[in-house]
Amino acid sequence: MGILSRMSTVVKAKMNRIVDNAENPAENLDLAYEKQREMLRNVKRGVVEMVTAKRRLQLQAGKVKENITLVENQARQAMAAGREDLARQALQRKQTAVLELDGLDSQIASMELEQEKLTNAEQRLQAKVEAFKNKKEVIKAQYSAAQAQVRIGGALSGLSEEMGDISLAVERAETKTETLKAKAGAIDELAEMGMLDDFSGHGDSLGKELAAISASQNVEDELASLRVALPSGQKKALPGGGE
Repeated sequence: MGILSRMSTVVKAKMNRIVDNAENPAENLDLAYEKQREMLRNVKRGVVEMVTAKRRLQLQAGKVKENITLVENQARQAMAAGREDLARQALQRKQTAVLELDGLDSQIASMELEQEKLTNAEQRLQAKVEAFKNKKEVIKAQYSAAQAQVRIGGALSGLSEEMGDISLAVERAETKTETLKAKAGAIDELAEMGMLDDFSGHGDSLGKELAAISASQNVEDELASLRVALPSGQKKALPGGGE
């Protein structure tokens, strides 16, 4: 039983979540408002029907009153003509009409009370419907504002996560930039110290040739200077002799 109860609770919770996600509070409020307006229209129709029925009874009562007046005149005419029997019939008709009129007046009075009740109910319901309409619009506005806040919060949350990734990327870029700047500074420093000359022996061939010619010429110049400095006897003894 415990497992079944927990399973039932889980199922109900999931169903409630599904319903919560599916329903739209704004639409539900509008639907409730339309139902209340329909109720109000029904009450108004009831009042109109009650007034119409009362008017019919009042018209009928008016005809009965006219009939009473008529039979009263007939009774007087019959008595004046010496026809008491006709006068009695007329007065009997009058009594019947009076009873009918009493019944109509009673019904009219009862309907007036019902009409008053319906009218008061209509006014109260009208006020409630108007109050609900105002409250509905306030709730809908609050719901829309809450939805906007949720969307903004979600956007800010996503932006925060994205900014975190961007910050890491910027940090890595700054680290690499600093490393490259350090390497460039080290290369400049080594270049100034003359530690970046080519020691591989694979320099420029033209430069090497010119350097060799210059060195050979230096040797010849120094030999010539040495010859000039020697005594004349030693000069003759040198290869190539002569002065």
